[in-house]
Amino acid sequence: MDRREAEKIFASGKEATILALLELAAQSKALLTKNETLLTENTQLLQRLDQLEAKDSSKPSPSTPSGMIPPYEKPSASKRRRKQPGRKKGHPGARRAKIPPEAINQTREHTLQECPHCQGPVRVLEETRERFTEDIPETTPELTRHILHRYWCARCKRKVEPRVTEALPGMTIGNRALVLTSWLHYGLGVTVSHIREVFGAHFHLPLTPGGLLQMWHRLAEILLPWYDQIGQEARSSASLHADETGWRNGGILNWLWCFTNPRLTYYLIHRSRGSPVLAEFFGEFFSGILISDFWRAYDKLDVAARQLCFVHLFRELEKVAKTNRSEEWLAFRKKLGRFLRDALRLDKNTSLDPEQRTDRILRLHQRLDDLLADPYQDADCKRLASRLQKHREGILTFLEADISADNNRGEREIRPAVIMRKNSYGNRSDRGAHTQALLMTIYRTLKLRGHDPLEIISSALKHYIHTGALPPLPE
Repeated sequence: MDRREAEKIFASGKEATILALLELAAQSKALLTKNETLLTENTQLLQRLDQLEAKDSSKPSPSTPSGMIPPYEKPSASKRRRKQPGRKKGHPGARRAKIPPEAINQTREHTLQECPHCQGPVRVLEETRERFTEDIPETTPELTRHILHRYWCARCKRKVEPRVTEALPGMTIGNRALVLTSWLHYGLGVTVSHIREVFGAHFHLPLTPGGLLQMWHRLAEILLPWYDQIGQEARSSASLHADETGWRNGGILNWLWCFTNPRLTYYLIHRSRGSPVLAEFFGEFFSGILISDFWRAYDKLDVAARQLCFVHLFRELEKVAKTNRSEEWLAFRKKLGRFLRDALRLDKNTSLDPEQRTDRILRLHQRLDDLLADPYQDADCKRLASRLQKHREGILTFLEADISADNNRGEREIRPAVIMRKNSYGNRSDRGAHTQALLMTIYRTLKLRGHDPLEIISSALKHYIHTGALPPLPE
């Protein structure tokens, strides 16, 4: 109200003035309450916007490796099943081989005195039926007492005695138990506590965690020449897959490196994920073809040739497509996806003669050059085009060499180690990490070569105890 209205109310008397003041106070209080409510709502809205911005900023970029993304931030798998699980119809059956007669250990005859259903009397028929079962017998530890006769050597001028080849010197646990426990842990990923339960309950052989670890460290020292030999074979191979993943050592982040081909798998645990590890392993030059992902540490390695993983490119296209729907990106994605699929189809096409195949490869190279020559404005297009331009010589190597276009072998060979990491949470010392990498390497390589690790390493330990040297690593 203005001054004139206020004077008019005052002239009306005391009661009119009091009523006017009370009305103004009520209106002011209502307005103040409304303003406070709006202010609270605005504050909550701003806080929500800040949370959304923080959440968006914490989301990994499309170029972030899958192994670096926490599981809770990865999207759930689609409920739509892409293909029917199991083998295709008409495939040959997979069943256990029939038991040969000479392998039967015992024969038992089963008779009846009464019907198993109604307990009535029964009479014997002139017919029988055979059924075979295989089971694990109850076992007890085989405790052997070794009596060592001592002799005097006139040449050495000292007492000598025969060597016990069933166990390492100073150990009461035999070679087979030693190899079996180490294979269960480093070959299959069984935890130390579970190994103790199996050996204590089934084999009636109690073991301690400290005793197991000391045995495994000693076994690793003996098998070190095999580990070095596998590393040398990896460095001199015609092609090699490489991959790496995180690994804890003493609670500190380390990295597990994996180098593999169809004949071997070599593991290396190191503090670094950078190029110095590759320089330490390969030396100055690798004369074969290195198949890997786009991790930049591999770029600094001097190699004869390189193949970049196609699967990583397909994953990148699919990941970016979830957030980028620009016309330029959709066109780029279509061209690049078609180029990659055409290259894979050409690799599988065996009906072309050498001249036709060479012509198709040249045309693919030209298509790739045309794709990378376009000036792009979209950030994702520029990023992927820059990456492909940087690795231009390593995109179509698989078409001219007998290798795969993906790094699936490297990822498959590093997966057993990832499963072990989930069970054992890494290592606690550098010595434990070295033993882990060494024994995993030997057991995985023996598996790739089709050998029984229990028999091979047990025999090798007997040979080592008797001669002081390991036998050659089996091919």
